[in-house]
Amino acid sequence: MPKRPASVRRDGAGTRPGIRRAAVTMNRDKERRRPGPALLLRPVTAVGPVTAVVSLLALVACTGGGSSIPKGNAGQVTGSNSAGQEPRVLRTVEGLRLPWSTVFLPDGTAVISERDSGELKAVRDGNTTALGSVPGVVPGGEGGLLGLAVSPNFASDRSLFAYFTARSDNRIARLTLTERVPGGALELGTPETIFAGIPKASTHNGGRIRFGPDGNLYVGTGDSQRRDQPQDPSALGGKILRITEKGEPAPGNPFGDNPVYSLGHRNVQGLDWDDAGRLWSSEFGPNVDDELNLIQPGGNYGWPEVTGAPGRAGFIDAKVVWPSTAESSPSGLEIVGSTAYLGALRGQRLWAVPLAGENAGNPVSHFTARFGRIRDVSLAPDGTLWMLTNNQNPDSALILAPPGSPGG
Repeated sequence: MPKRPASVRRDGAGTRPGIRRAAVTMNRDKERRRPGPALLLRPVTAVGPVTAVVSLLALVACTGGGSSIPKGNAGQVTGSNSAGQEPRVLRTVEGLRLPWSTVFLPDGTAVISERDSGELKAVRDGNTTALGSVPGVVPGGEGGLLGLAVSPNFASDRSLFAYFTARSDNRIARLTLTERVPGGALELGTPETIFAGIPKASTHNGGRIRFGPDGNLYVGTGDSQRRDQPQDPSALGGKILRITEKGEPAPGNPFGDNPVYSLGHRNVQGLDWDDAGRLWSSEFGPNVDDELNLIQPGGNYGWPEVTGAPGRAGFIDAKVVWPSTAESSPSGLEIVGSTAYLGALRGQRLWAVPLAGENAGNPVSHFTARFGRIRDVSLAPDGTLWMLTNNQNPDSALILAPPGSPGG
């Protein structure tokens, strides 16, 4: 069993920069490409690239609670048409600059990261305040202050975790949020780096972090334009990692004393769990084949050898493939009941994907070109969805009522 990768350093020291070319794909930032051909959405089964026979008029209900959908439909998702119902916009939070992630404290306060400014903003009772800048953030390209995660023990440890691009790497730090008086303004404490050495580049920095039902922190990384990394279980690039809140490899990881949980990823952008505790992720393809994946411990998702769902032995097929990245570039992911919501950057829309057990149905497009690029989608404690725009003019958080929720 491989041990902790050599690129893991508490001080962020070096990663291996070797580059291996892949013959089947391109390595430029696809967010900047011209639109490609018309989109053909392809939900697929777990055993190969067979297209699931799913009608847009027979989609999964979004209940906002436990799933009422029969599990294991062999690729066919049936139910009511809630995934096809567009969420209703309730209000907006204005004045943000390239917001990347939204998380919520137990009292409902939203904390939002801004990629290029390196600042954290708090939204409480409709008022936005600046918490301060995270020291050490070095923005550039797709890097900067990226994903946030609230400690499962926030009531006692007051900890907020942040994934950010530093001078030499991408890293994760623990910060504390305190109040001088109960209910007063939040104050940002000095960060403590818990995990470093994730490779950085101008593109493909990953950045999504989230605590799982098991209390461990899951981390989506990108290949940082180093194509030798995703297939190497001793490297950190192109992976989903699973670590403790102290930054150690979580017990029971598939490669032993190693933070790697799954491999063969290009640029993981979203993480969430369904009601049965299954982990799903959204991922950028190159110029083709954006993906929604169901993650298995130790699973290999193919990059850079394959993309999408080719049914090749040794690699796990995506559950949904967007052949044209111009229609998607899926970023933040949030599962509400039996519907997966994904923000689309190049696609400039919100995708709703019905789920049933390990299967996914046809995605439905909402808000197409109405609000521009959508970076993140997050579920608030009151049942609303917060959707972050990334249009730099400035940006906003749109607060939505999903179907089946109060006000939906």
